[in-house]
Amino acid sequence: MEINDLTPAERRVWDAFPRGEGVDFREGPDEDASDGRDWGPERTVRAEVIAALLLSNPAPRGQVPGINVRGIRITGKLDLKYAAIEHPIRLRACWFERKPQLYGARVRALVLTDSALPGLTASTLCVDITLRLNCCRFTGPIRLTGARITGGLFLQGAVIRPGTLADEEGEPPLQLNHAEIGTDIIADELTLHGQLRINGATIAGLISLDRAKLINPGGIALHAETVSVGTDLRGHRLEADGMVNLTGARIPGQLILTRARLANRDGVALRASSCAIGEFWLRLCPPIEGIVNLRRSQLDMLYAEPGVWPPVIRAEGLTYRVLHPHLPAEERLPALEREESGYLPYAYEQLAAAYRTVGDEAGARTVQLAKLRRHRSTLPPHSRLWGLLQDATVGYGFRPLRAAGWLAALLLTGSIAYGLHPPRELKAGEAPEFNPVFYTIDLMLPIVGFGQEGAFAPNGWYQWLSYVLIVTGWVLATTTAAGVSRSLQRQ
Repeated sequence: MEINDLTPAERRVWDAFPRGEGVDFREGPDEDASDGRDWGPERTVRAEVIAALLLSNPAPRGQVPGINVRGIRITGKLDLKYAAIEHPIRLRACWFERKPQLYGARVRALVLTDSALPGLTASTLCVDITLRLNCCRFTGPIRLTGARITGGLFLQGAVIRPGTLADEEGEPPLQLNHAEIGTDIIADELTLHGQLRINGATIAGLISLDRAKLINPGGIALHAETVSVGTDLRGHRLEADGMVNLTGARIPGQLILTRARLANRDGVALRASSCAIGEFWLRLCPPIEGIVNLRRSQLDMLYAEPGVWPPVIRAEGLTYRVLHPHLPAEERLPALEREESGYLPYAYEQLAAAYRTVGDEAGARTVQLAKLRRHRSTLPPHSRLWGLLQDATVGYGFRPLRAAGWLAALLLTGSIAYGLHPPRELKAGEAPEFNPVFYTIDLMLPIVGFGQEGAFAPNGWYQWLSYVLIVTGWVLATTTAAGVSRSLQRQ
């Protein structure tokens, strides 16, 4: 390309390139690049001019060349496919007629902040420093599948909409699957109409989606299967209309969904099965609208208020060491009853273990008692009767004071009844002095003998009362021994 072929706007860009100087065509700092279609020739630069600079212009000695332009209208296709570009590309607040083509390219740095583009094709792109797409407006898909970015990827405040062309129909608007990011993905306040696909990606630092909006009703809003991050995945005040799919994710730090709104009313709203997560935060979230699937995941800490859980939960095989905030066990138990698979003994054991971890033995016993009561509902009628008896008398051994209460009530009943109507002596003159209290104790406790039961024999109604005391004593003794034995085995 001859320099004589350049327009005045193109010549300004051409002359500034060798020194990497900035050229600003904007009429004001708040100008919106989405209006760039109407910009005139004084602000229009052909894409082939930019490509020619990046691919062929030699670097003057002692200077660092690069494209550094704001506020231009770029016509034609910026085709840098398979190119190796040593100069930084900074095209801020620009309007692109066609989507840039950087498939398989290698660049030092690419900055498109505040620009308006019909998409970006950059699968397997290699970036040595950073890729900045902050506050961009995309009306077509961003293809970064398999990209390798040594630094970070920045998408703060960007707005991305699906493409309208025939070959873009049904395509996820933001594709980062199997990408490798050397530091972080910062996408705070991102607005995405469609699916964010990042499954299989490796991010050395964190992913930040604070205050982002992922809008894909009835579909998958965040597709992040087997994603691996070095530290955290943040979603403070994230709004996701569609499934958040984190199946198989590896997050050694924190998965933060504080104050997040997750909704997929006719399906799964949050799928985080088979994950390994350090801390999972669902603090101050509104109730999740849709099914939550946490099957087979391993969490060191789970922070979730009871009100966050939806009517249906899938938690088979979920393990966690600590559960926050610390609440009475009665407030946690309803969530276990929402399990889609029905009664899962392991879920109760896991919750009881979490209470023991923080030293709350009373809470652990409450959970164990609830487990046995739930198990009783799965038994045939004849087995439920024995369970009901154990529950009513000693709470399956977890409420031993109940036995003492029953014994005290029976002792009082027997003492009054036999005190008013003493039984007759079996052998006159040989019986010890009658004592209604110890006589009742003799009847009730089979392992205790005060010589009263064998010396006296009640008649009529009082004989039937003695049978009731004997049988009740045996039942209380048996159930108490079973409960104590169960407690010792757990410890």
